[in-house]
Amino acid sequence: MSTPSRATASVAAILSESATRFADDIAVIVGAERTSYADLWQQTLAYAGALRAKGVREGDRVAMLVPNVADFPRVYYATLALGAVAVPVHALLKRHEIEYVLRDSGSTILVCAAPLLAEGAAGASLAGVDVVTVLAPGSPVDPHGTGHDRLEALAETAEPLDTYVPRDPFDTATILYTSGTTGTPKGAEGSHFALIEQVNTNLMSTFDMRRGDVLLGALPLFHTFGQTCTMNTGLRAGATIVMLPRFDGDAALAAMVEHECAIFMGVPTMYMALLDAATRSDARPTLRYAVSGGASLPLAVLQRFEQVFGAPLHEGYGLTETSPVATFNHVGRTPRPGTIGTPIWGVDVEIADPGVLDSIALLPHGEIGELVIRGHNLMNGYLNRPDDTAEAIVDGWFRTGDLGTKDDDGYLTIVDRTKDMIIRNGYNVYPRQVEEVLATHPDVTMAAVFGVPHERHGQEIEAAVVLREGATVGADELVTFVSDEIAAYKFPRVVHIVESLPLGPSGKILKRELVARFTAPEVVPSAP
Repeated sequence: MSTPSRATASVAAILSESATRFADDIAVIVGAERTSYADLWQQTLAYAGALRAKGVREGDRVAMLVPNVADFPRVYYATLALGAVAVPVHALLKRHEIEYVLRDSGSTILVCAAPLLAEGAAGASLAGVDVVTVLAPGSPVDPHGTGHDRLEALAETAEPLDTYVPRDPFDTATILYTSGTTGTPKGAEGSHFALIEQVNTNLMSTFDMRRGDVLLGALPLFHTFGQTCTMNTGLRAGATIVMLPRFDGDAALAAMVEHECAIFMGVPTMYMALLDAATRSDARPTLRYAVSGGASLPLAVLQRFEQVFGAPLHEGYGLTETSPVATFNHVGRTPRPGTIGTPIWGVDVEIADPGVLDSIALLPHGEIGELVIRGHNLMNGYLNRPDDTAEAIVDGWFRTGDLGTKDDDGYLTIVDRTKDMIIRNGYNVYPRQVEEVLATHPDVTMAAVFGVPHERHGQEIEAAVVLREGATVGADELVTFVSDEIAAYKFPRVVHIVESLPLGPSGKILKRELVARFTAPEVVPSAP
């Protein structure tokens, strides 16, 4: 815990200030429930008082396992108002994964939504962490025979906070866990300064977001994209956030139409689901623009969305470690489809030689290399992992692990993840290029391309696709379709038609699960 001696800051000021400026405006809509800015802040201060009564103090880590409902911002800003650190937990994690996050973060308490108690309480028990619930009807204590206090009931009797506790700008505000595609998940520490500056930069020169805009809160708020770009930026602007506790294409389309949403933010799989839903409904929202991030959006999907929904789609790029936005096709400029735009204000993004590890060796424009980022948006580091932090942040630049190019106009294009790149017969194959071709087939809704071990070629290229309802195209036809469009060493030799693709909590396709599923087991000769 630090004592501020000069400037102070708090992410909690986002809601506090907006509650004063936009008191009677609706901040959050969940189903039929509408909560004004003033009410949301008062409820937040009451929650903060309840957490304080449970022993939470400045600098403590408060884990929260809460879906996209009004209790997410209440708990999030209550934690920050106390001067504590918010540790959002992915809603799809199982008990041992939750135990890991609680232990690694040093959380002293878990605020868990009642519908998620089965895994949440079990994980907390394994970690020896106290639990309080939200969204649990019943008596103040032990609402479902679980022995856990209800935060709502505690808030009715505890003394609320008067306002938020000021913090040093570089104190840690949040600990967000990376998806753990390699090794165990790492906790990225976001400072109050980085998160606030991200929001201000989003509003000043990146997005076009105003008081009264209605946003669809479909992105999971435990993830950096939804948390920063939808919730923090939306509430800072005085917008209304329509929250969906669970994303579904049909429900999202209906909600956007009902509430006249002006802005939609999503990951590529959400856009694919919305396009699928649009085949079953003629209703369309009055979107001003849409934002895509989290993973590369196939160009065919982008073009189809703009045609069907009549709104420009702006693609950007970022990571948990960069708060998250680093580049964007800035609203107000014509987007360049297929690119991730230009760096946001105050942030540098360049291309470096991925083979030079102990320093940053920048490459000329046009060459393929690793995206590296520096600026006000960088995390403090990985919690309790100085070696990982030193490996990731070199000479002040964050090494992303993503391959891309930068042109003379400053526009960046992602080629692929370094770990997803396939090497077949010594040739580099970038799955994204192959996925772009598959996405142009009228019967394909989602596609993922990956490499599996191969004795002769080193790796062989395979694809898994989800087809549109009623589609009759066969796997061999899709192989031929792609082989007619790209070089012989790039096309998938095998296409698997599947019901669905494995998705992580933030909506990214989990290619490692596809590799494991479709890699042929090693045949061990039996003894004679």
